Amino acid sequence: MGADSFAAMSSEQKAISSGESYSYVRCIADAILLADSRDPKAWEVKVFDDASPNAFALPGKKIGVHTGMIKLAQNPSQLAAVMGHEVGHVDARHGAERVSLSMTSQLAQQATTVLLDGHEYESTALAALGLGAQYGVLLPYSRTHESEADTIGLYLMAKAGFDPSQAVELWKEMKKASGGNAPPEFMSTHPSNETRIQELTQELPQANSVYQAALEKGVLPNCRRP
Repeated sequence: MGADSFAAMSSEQKAISSGESYSYVRCIADAILLADSRDPKAWEVKVFDDASPNAFALPGKKIGVHTGMIKLAQNPSQLAAVMGHEVGHVDARHGAERVSLSMTSQLAQQATTVLLDGHEYESTALAALGLGAQYGVLLPYSRTHESEADTIGLYLMAKAGFDPSQAVELWKEMKKASGGNAPPEFMSTHPSNETRIQELTQELPQANSVYQAALEKGVLPNCRRP
């Protein structure tokens, strides 16, 4: 599924697989994957020429980063925080959980259609189920998933030799970039920027210990921002 989605994106958007931006992203991806005990050579990495600040990792060993995210992340450690987060989703099998939840929601809607008598009641019930799915069950990634991926990513980047304190700085940049226009947290697919900053800050003492241990072992990626 991940490979098919990645292929579709690559055909629909301008994908970059060489040059300075690609080498920069590839360098960070390789470091994160090695820290995660994965073989970087088995993963396909692409940069997409898209101004939106976004990145993703897919179960089919695919990683994509938008040029907009390269621009937003002020240094390699900030971009490593993003990529560590995305690999964290793969590690925690959040994608598989989304598929399972989607199937459960579809079955619930089908059961409601069978049990209710009359088109008007059916439409009302399905609308209610849809609202519940939108605001609690079937968000692209749940807020719990996002928080888990933040934590996994923080330790991955630290183990890979990237400064974990920059994860906090990244979300400050994201908060600034949003201009205060983010939706209320209970209606959002992600925790608020402020919540993420607080949660990551709480994890920093332990993550810094992992980072210092990596530095003592000589783990220091030389990924140069273009």
